[in-house]
Amino acid sequence: MIYKHDQASIQGFLEDTSNLKTGHTPGVFFPETVEELEELLKEAALKTRRFTVAGNGTGTTGGRIPMGDYVISMQKLDRIGEPEMLSGEHAIMTVQGGALLENVQKKAEQCGWFYPPDPTEKLCFIGSTIANNSSGARSFKYGPTRDHIARLLILLPRGERLDLSRGSCMADKNGIFHLPQLIAGKMTLRRPDYLMPATSKHNAGYFSREGMDLIDLFIGSEGTLGVIVEADLMLIPQPLAIISALVHFRTLNDLFRFVALLKEPVNGVSPRAIEFFDKNSLRFLSQKYPDMPEESEGAVFIEQETTRETDDLTLDALFTIMESCNAMTDNSWIALDREEQSRLREFRHTLPLLVNEWLSRQKESKISTDMAVPDERFAELFDFYRNSCEQEGFVYIIFGHIGNAHLHLNILPRNRDEFMQAKKLYRNFVHKALALGGTLSAEHGIGKLKAEYLVELYHYEGIKEMARIKKSLDPDLILNIGNIIPAAYLETENH
Repeated sequence: MIYKHDQASIQGFLEDTSNLKTGHTPGVFFPETVEELEELLKEAALKTRRFTVAGNGTGTTGGRIPMGDYVISMQKLDRIGEPEMLSGEHAIMTVQGGALLENVQKKAEQCGWFYPPDPTEKLCFIGSTIANNSSGARSFKYGPTRDHIARLLILLPRGERLDLSRGSCMADKNGIFHLPQLIAGKMTLRRPDYLMPATSKHNAGYFSREGMDLIDLFIGSEGTLGVIVEADLMLIPQPLAIISALVHFRTLNDLFRFVALLKEPVNGVSPRAIEFFDKNSLRFLSQKYPDMPEESEGAVFIEQETTRETDDLTLDALFTIMESCNAMTDNSWIALDREEQSRLREFRHTLPLLVNEWLSRQKESKISTDMAVPDERFAELFDFYRNSCEQEGFVYIIFGHIGNAHLHLNILPRNRDEFMQAKKLYRNFVHKALALGGTLSAEHGIGKLKAEYLVELYHYEGIKEMARIKKSLDPDLILNIGNIIPAAYLETENH
């Protein structure tokens, strides 16, 4: 096993995209086999070591940044197996936790299969996407990563192996899991006792539902309950054809009406992705795409799976809906072939690059939200975002997954005063989203940056439930301390 402790080698493990700058570690372990990782964990309590499991540095919440603990890097455990067809409609592909999502998706595609989860950042580890229950634009149709995991091989914090196939360990009517014999001294575990927000996307804290599968407790647990070393991914056939479009509107009322119609699977249109760009986002993009219509108040990006036989009917149905909502049809961008769709995807991913370029000329980092609310409360949260920013005179953009009532607000401070005011405003956004029945995090997770806010979502009793689960599976408090659960809740039984 490789171990590094010189600053030049380990500096990168003290960073991710969260801008958290207080991380420190004695050193980083690079296990090259599952057995090496197993041994590392088995010795942890004896050697009084704690570990932070490191993804590839693409996270936004500081989850991989150690606060004095040792680091385990998963990058050497990156094997990707061949897809095994179960039927004409399904296949399974076994991958190790350190495989890159980009490589996993390419391997599936080369073999004629499709792995639906699509976080924007493709250089993340597949194990991290499972630990974070990652989602993306295609989650509107396909759901988050959780919906595409058939099996996990997990190393528990004391080094025991837990090989979980979906459906093999379900909570009984009393919410009790009867765990496999290999877990010494803990034969049963009660699921977390709380309700989750009624949003179509939610990624904040441990999953809980009546009759739930034990595998879903680990998915989204952000490395706090075990290390995901191997996974069986569920694949489906590659879509035969795609129609992509960027549709502009002169009013937000027309745009929101268009989205509402798209979300009703009628008239042959049922998109896999529905994404939003406000007028400020479009102004940023006009630096590189000068043809953006000036009168556009916002645009909707959609991807629609189709076939050669249904292309024309689907396109006709889309144009009918556009016209019924007063879309700026002549100014919209319809991409029918692979080359044009590639250009449109590049457009969609250019916005964060342009924002980062703008921020590089400022002294402050952005303040961004990851909240979602039930569909019927979406307009209220959107108006609250926009009105709050306008009152403060902020530079801001609003974009993202409108199909799931989940938009990202980015406030771009020009000076320290604006940064501090934006941080205060962020807490107001948290209060508002939760008051509307929403979630603190729809896709980015909690990590270390948002743990304090999670208490507002689940309150004292809910966080205590998470601490109970954590201590049941990690009694020595070995893994990812500080992620999800505020550390103070783990220090005593009766915090």
